[in-house]
Amino acid sequence: MVESKKIEIPVGDKIVTIETGKYAKSATSSVTVRCGDTMLFIHAVVSPEPRVGIDFFPLLIDYEERMSAIGKIPGGYNRSEGKASDKAILISRLIDRPIRPLFPKGYRNDIQIVAQLFSYDQINQPDTLAMLGASCALMLTGAPFEGPIGAVRVSKLDGKLIANPTHQEAEKSALDIVVAGTHDSVIMVEAGCKFVTEDEIMEAVEFAQVEIRKQCELQIQFTKECGVEKETFEDPYDTTELKNIINETAHDMIFDAYHNFDRKYRQDKLEEAKKLVKERIEALPEDHYIHKIMEETGIDFVAEEFKAAEKKIMRAMILDEGVRADGRKPNEVRPIWCEVGVIPRAHGSAVFTRGQTQILSVATLAGPGMKQEIDGVDPETEKTYMHKYIFPGFSVGEVKALRGPGRREVGHGHLAERANIPALPSQEEFGYTIRVTSDVLESNGSTSMGSTCGSSMALMNAGVPVKCMIGGVAMGMITEPGREPVVLTDIQGIEDFLGDMDFKVTGNDDGITALQMDMKAKGIANDTLRKALAQAKEGRLHILSKMREVISEPAKELSPYAPRIFTMTIPVEDIGAVIGPGGKNIRGIIDASGAEIDIQDDGRVTITSNDKEGADIAMKMINQITFKPVEGMVCRGKIVKIVQFGAFVELAPGKDGMVHISQICKERIDTIEGRLNIGDEVIVKIIKIDDRGKVSLTIKGVTEEEAAHCI
Repeated sequence: MVESKKIEIPVGDKIVTIETGKYAKSATSSVTVRCGDTMLFIHAVVSPEPRVGIDFFPLLIDYEERMSAIGKIPGGYNRSEGKASDKAILISRLIDRPIRPLFPKGYRNDIQIVAQLFSYDQINQPDTLAMLGASCALMLTGAPFEGPIGAVRVSKLDGKLIANPTHQEAEKSALDIVVAGTHDSVIMVEAGCKFVTEDEIMEAVEFAQVEIRKQCELQIQFTKECGVEKETFEDPYDTTELKNIINETAHDMIFDAYHNFDRKYRQDKLEEAKKLVKERIEALPEDHYIHKIMEETGIDFVAEEFKAAEKKIMRAMILDEGVRADGRKPNEVRPIWCEVGVIPRAHGSAVFTRGQTQILSVATLAGPGMKQEIDGVDPETEKTYMHKYIFPGFSVGEVKALRGPGRREVGHGHLAERANIPALPSQEEFGYTIRVTSDVLESNGSTSMGSTCGSSMALMNAGVPVKCMIGGVAMGMITEPGREPVVLTDIQGIEDFLGDMDFKVTGNDDGITALQMDMKAKGIANDTLRKALAQAKEGRLHILSKMREVISEPAKELSPYAPRIFTMTIPVEDIGAVIGPGGKNIRGIIDASGAEIDIQDDGRVTITSNDKEGADIAMKMINQITFKPVEGMVCRGKIVKIVQFGAFVELAPGKDGMVHISQICKERIDTIEGRLNIGDEVIVKIIKIDDRGKVSLTIKGVTEEEAAHCI
């Protein structure tokens, strides 16, 4: 019999079961995580030796969804899962972000975590379960992981906070927030909200911390029960002498570079300092310890320690002098300028520029038939609002081949998308499918927040009746032991790279719509988080005021190049007739009108056309197919046959009625000749439908008013 160990972790009113010892025994560790009928296999592998020639921690997180988890076969030609979905990429990032900061400096052993979703009840959401399972699997490897971490999603219904809500509960809630952290502090926050306050965010975070502490304590207990001892790690390479050389050679130049607020001057001065340091290192004997460790590891310790020296000076400026690398105070936002209507043929466009970060956002409107179909395991099967974030190399002055979006681009695009969704009108109010692309033209910090602002302005420029304008700001933090942390508003690239926090908050004047916090430090105190939220609101309000100087409300009219949407309703029983066998009828209507046609199950028909003429043709053809004669109805028809006693009028394809000779004109006539001809268009009224369905019509009985209103 296989010996396995199991632990049960309560999360809210649910029980999460974690088991190890049964599966994937060649992996360094492997656990199964189950809550309800949602079940994941999570495997961790740690390489026994560090990787040579890298200056980063090689952590790889892969989250995989199996369509079999919901009893479905994947769509597409190959009937295979193929590349990871955006949702899977986002969950991979969600697992990575709280784990990565908790490994010691200098640790370079490869670690891979693979989380596989094999069963999904579409009730218990898998992302926080994957985060919890990844932490537990890492603990069981014995790697020098400074965890464990816990993770919990929080929603609020009827004034009550809920831990790990179901999909349905989270959908109803104005608050959907994922919090991850250690026993003592928060490391990561990810939220999508419907205009909630800063106080509500803090309430949810503090509620989550209670659950996180329980998860951490039980993981530590489980690790002990499994007999795992954590590896101790000390960086084997002593770079003290190298630090001293850099300090003696370049300290004053680095100090000067950071105290000159011109970015180009700083870059040139730092390059000059690096060159002097490298020359001094090269002058050392070939057998010197510094040369040996760089040759042995393939790591450029000079660049690594030079960056550490920059970090120390930049952080000291902020902590001791209250001055940032570009001369701003901690709570200042960089200069902002914006414009809208930049792209002539686009339905809506905007440029948002803040400091040396510049975003071009373009909004495109289409009919409901262009909605995105999602072939995934989540209950969400379609999207009518999409945001794509594009980050080319030229935005940071680099030569870089243009490729599809990476994980970072997917994450940034999703954040800006999530930020604007609460402000969008409903499909009933505005039936368009909307796609916004945000191209980064220049980047020096917080392009995702620039994309949020640019998207909001582009939507307004396009005439989308948004509820309000949405702005966003990125916050940072500098902290040292024994010192009061300093929160930074609107961080630039170097503050993100050398700081301790990247905290992005979006919303309108009154509430938050999205939030994302990542830590490079080992966590953040609640008081500091509360301060960051308050300072973020001040920054957001300033940014919104600058955006409103350019556009303050949605355009009254859509672009002349945007399609127009027309709607009509047909009886449900006629849907099949309009579509026709194999789609023959609907294709004929589309070919004849040039319009895009979408038919809902309840009989609502949406016609999207670039001109009214095409829409009229489509509506006329649909009306003809669904035509049902009713006594008293006035309609237009065509003479298709003349007989001695009257004329047959085609009211719709395959649907005729007869005008008796006595109903053609008010005076008595003996012959139809000279009065009507085959092919004539006439306006008729239905005066009788007999038991056999034969329709009797009149021409003389149509009043001038009825004729004027006949389509």
